[in-house]
Amino acid sequence: MLNSCRQFTVLIRQTHKRKDAFMNKRISYSSTVSACYIGYVCQAAVNNLAPLLFIIFQTRYSMSYDKISMLILINFVTQLLVDLGSVKLSKHMSVRSMTILAHIMCAAGLIMMGVLPLIAENTFTVLILSVIVYAVGGGLTEVLISPIIEAIPDTAGSAKAAAMSLLHSFYCWGQVAVVLLSTGFLAAFGENLWFLLPVIWAILPIFNAIFFAKVPLAPSLSENNNVKLSALFKQKGFVLILILMLCAGASELAMSQWSSLFAQKGLMISKSLGDLLGPCLFAVLMGTGRALYAVFANKISLYKIMTASGILCIVCYIIVAFSDVPALSLSACALCGLSVAVMWPGTFSLAAAKYKSGGTAMYSLMALAGDLGCASGPFIAGMICNFVTANGADESSGMKTGLGFSVLFPVILVICTLVFTFIVRKRKAE
Repeated sequence: MLNSCRQFTVLIRQTHKRKDAFMNKRISYSSTVSACYIGYVCQAAVNNLAPLLFIIFQTRYSMSYDKISMLILINFVTQLLVDLGSVKLSKHMSVRSMTILAHIMCAAGLIMMGVLPLIAENTFTVLILSVIVYAVGGGLTEVLISPIIEAIPDTAGSAKAAAMSLLHSFYCWGQVAVVLLSTGFLAAFGENLWFLLPVIWAILPIFNAIFFAKVPLAPSLSENNNVKLSALFKQKGFVLILILMLCAGASELAMSQWSSLFAQKGLMISKSLGDLLGPCLFAVLMGTGRALYAVFANKISLYKIMTASGILCIVCYIIVAFSDVPALSLSACALCGLSVAVMWPGTFSLAAAKYKSGGTAMYSLMALAGDLGCASGPFIAGMICNFVTANGADESSGMKTGLGFSVLFPVILVICTLVFTFIVRKRKAE
């Protein structure tokens, strides 16, 4: 009897230990989620701080629209190349090491953007160098953060889609923070101190690099790193996923990257007000859209919301291109943020649900396609604007023409969503 009691006591203690370990694991994973959220805020900083400084670069360093477009292009082309190379890099580095490296590169690039223009003669060259460095960090962040969230246990189906949408909403809140705090800084201290902004924002990725060194990562992350790219392309509908990512990135960035300059040059609004009513309100509505979908994901068909979002985006771009009423144009610019809210995280969720064994390779390809869209959308809009203004048109007409051309991206997105929906439903029926 005594021996039995001892065995029972040992069993109880072991049960409590397992329970405590499980609870600690849950608590630890919550810290992992927090680190991922901050990671997307860091990415928002590297992608959206420079556009707020475009007007300063244009006036202080005599940069033309094509040079400004080049900065956007180099940012996302670099991220694209990093996306492509990350598949091979993941075979030599752990996810944790790559994530820490991503944040270090983000911080280094931001510091370089603030410091180098003050000491170098060729400002444009050093800005390109700075952009390349922080773009490496941004590219790695995009590849790594989503699968880290996807690998966390205890969520599946609509809950996983909700978690993904909530994750990507933090990119939007990061963009809002970047716009509000940066605009407030410039208004309070003057544009002469613009160079301090990138240095200040570099503190955040430095902090998160230290944070990521301590948080636990799900063991399943290491299990999906060896999927062959050729196997993914053989999956029916996967090419459509890549097109959706491209169009999602282009639809979002063409408007968000140019909204500040469009408000100031196209609609003749002051910089502070233009930043608040342009990129800030755009980001607020985009973040709100992603947060709302995270709440109602189990009640709304992702295919339907993706289609409706694409249609709304088309309407917004048409209004911006053809409206002569500044208030209406700004409203459409802001509402475009709501229309693109679900496009990027929604495509990730579609792929995660249909191609469950895709692993890091799948996320890398999707990030590559998305960054191609992020690069091409604003670049094409900027080049068209530069061409139109070079041929005698005013800046307002040029920017409207460039943004109007970008309506092609949400049009293609709607078509691809409908085709992908058809493929999925046909396979289920079979």
